[in-house]
Order: sequence, then structure tokens, then C-alpha cells
Amino acid sequence: MSRRSGILEFAVLGLLRESPMHGYELRKRLNTSLGIFRAFSYGTLYPCLKTLVANGWLIEEPGSVPASPPAAGLGVAPTSSLGGRRAKIVYRLTAEGKEHFEELLSHTGPDSWEDEHFAARFAFFGQTEREVRMRVLEGRRSRLEERLEKMRASLARTRERLDDYTLELQRHGMESVEREVRWLNELIESERSGRDQRRSSPESSNQHDSSGEAGGLPRHRDDNRPDPSDDTK
Repeated sequence: MSRRSGILEFAVLGLLRESPMHGYELRKRLNTSLGIFRAFSYGTLYPCLKTLVANGWLIEEPGSVPASPPAAGLGVAPTSSLGGRRAKIVYRLTAEGKEHFEELLSHTGPDSWEDEHFAARFAFFGQTEREVRMRVLEGRRSRLEERLEKMRASLARTRERLDDYTLELQRHGMESVEREVRWLNELIESERSGRDQRRSSPESSNQHDSSGEAGGLPRHRDDNRPDPSDDTK
């Protein structure tokens, strides 16, 4: 399974964990909620759904038949067979699918730090355990710091040979990475602060969310935080 296919399967399972959906609605959610999937088509989504069904992680159920317009002059709607309309297939997560998705959520290896996979993982942080969130955030920060160091070294070696526009483009790339590192620092600090507050509070055992621990997103003073789906390579 390719990395890109794996990301799509992860996102589909995560969205269907929230509620069952038919294919069109699912694709719309992938496009609007997870911007990294804007380029995906039905030709990519439906083979993915078929694979998940074959694995036992999803089941297909008939949805409601779309309403047909009333027959002219009769004032009654024709039956679905006469109207030629078919019920949309609704995809529902199985118990095995939910267990598999939760297993995927617990993974914190290098793949979860890469650009596209990190964006998908971050989109489901509300369903992820705090300790896992921390490892993914710290891994992502470490990966970007390595990337930033290489970019600076490369720029120092080639600065004299670059024209003004190429030089400006490289600076822009470095600034994008630096901005995301600052954003990650805020998130990590907020996660740590939330954990420390619960440890010191006598009522902390009663303050949990659906993932087992409350989230800790920082309050931003502006809207300049980076989009996790941005490709900063």
C-alpha cells in the first residue's frame, strides 16, 4: 500500500468514525475539512472504500432513495423504479474498523511526521491520546528543525551563485518552516501546560474528553499560524 493510499484510508476511517456517510458526502468532507485531499477524485476514493469493505472495516448499507418530482398533472411522485433513481450507498464503520483506526491513531513513527501524513494526523488530534499527540508534535518539530538546518547550510553554500529571485524563494521556504516550528512550539507548550494543570488539580480525574484527556490548543493572537497541509519541503 502506497503512503498516499494509506493516508486516504486513515482519513476515511476517521471521518466515518464520526458518522456514516455516502460517497459524495465523504468526498466533500475530505475536500473541505482536510485540504490535502483536494486533488483526490471519485476514481481514487471508491477503490479505497472497496478495499476497506473487503478488509471488514466498513460495511455498505442502502441509503434513502432521492425524492423524485411529481408526475405531470398527477400530483404524485413516481416510484423509484419508474423514476430510475437508486438509493445511495452509505458506508458505516464496523467494530473491527473502529479498532483498526484506534490502532492507527496510536502510531507515532516517522511517517506520522511527514507533511501530508502529519496534516491528516493533526486533523484527528481530538480523538488522539495526549501522550501520542505529544510524540507526534515533537517528532514533527524535530523533522522540521533538521530540514531547516539543511536549508540554511545549502543557502550559505550557494548564496553567491543565486540570482535575487531564487534567493528570495529560498528565504520564503525557510520562513515557512520557521513559522511552523514556532507554531509547533506553542502547541507542545500548551499540551504540557494542560497536563501539568491536571496533575496539580484534585478534580483532574473528572476532566476528560473522548480521547481520554482534554486537548490543549493555544489561543492565537493572529491568524498567521501555518496550515498543517502546507507542503514545506
